[in-house]
This record gives sequence, structure tokens and C-alpha cells, in this order.
Amino acid sequence: MTDPSTSLQPPQSRTPAPRSRARMLELVFPKDTNYLGTAFGGFVLSLMDKAASVAAVRHAGPGGAVVTARMDGVDFRTPIRVGDAVALDARVVRVGRSSMTIQVDVYREHMASGEQELATTGLFVFVALGEDGAPRPVPPLAEGLDTASAEPDTEARP
Repeated sequence: MTDPSTSLQPPQSRTPAPRSRARMLELVFPKDTNYLGTAFGGFVLSLMDKAASVAAVRHAGPGGAVVTARMDGVDFRTPIRVGDAVALDARVVRVGRSSMTIQVDVYREHMASGEQELATTGLFVFVALGEDGAPRPVPPLAEGLDTASAEPDTEARP
């Protein structure tokens, strides 16, 4: 017989997901690296695009989909090695009528020490599409969040 006071209960309150932001964590395996043991640029770009798309979908809200329109200014600063974790922080930094610019900061984390270092940054532009496939309007950013800054948000490291 089980004691009901010791069984795991699901949380009663629900918290909405953050709008206009997404965070991800991924491990780097040998299949993701080149002959030097560093992550393929395409692998990192793929992770960045995924994180940016989550932030764009969250910001755009219901009513359709989002698509990648452009990748701008991706800077590879520090190699990410096999066995490292890749921590991504994507946030909407600018909004047009139907487009959103998402900044993605990628941190390389040494698993043994927990040390994080900014490895890659980039800007992605997404367009929100309605169910008919045509561009649809997106809401503005919350007050004070619209920024063209390309500086990583070091307070929000994943």
C-alpha cells in the first residue's frame, strides 16, 4: 500500500512560457564534429535556427507559422569541442510588420568545470505566415525590449 502523502503530485499551477525568448541545451558528440574534434559550423547554425524559430513562434503567437527569411552576421568566436555542451539563448530584438529579428547567443560549456564562454552569435530574420501562406502581422515587443544591440545578454546565460 502506498502512502498518498509521499506520492509525486503534478504541479497545480502552470506558468506560461516566456514570450519572445527561447533557451536550449545540446551536447556535442563526435558525429557533430570535424577531424579536429570541433563542432561543424552547419551543426551550430542548425541549432541556432531551431532556437530562433522557437522564439519567433512564441512571439508571433497563434494563427500560422514562421519561416526563416535570412541569417545575418554569424560570428564564430571560439571553437566548440566534442564533449562540450552548447547553450543557446535566442531573443526577439526587433519587430517589423510581419518580420522578427532574433539574436542568438551560443555559449560553449565545458561539462567538467561548468565554465561557459561565448562561442557564436548571430541574427536571424523570421517572417510570420498566416494559414493562407501570406505574411501576417506580429505583435510589437513589450515595452523596453526592442533593441538593435548585438551585445549578448550576459545576465541571461542558459
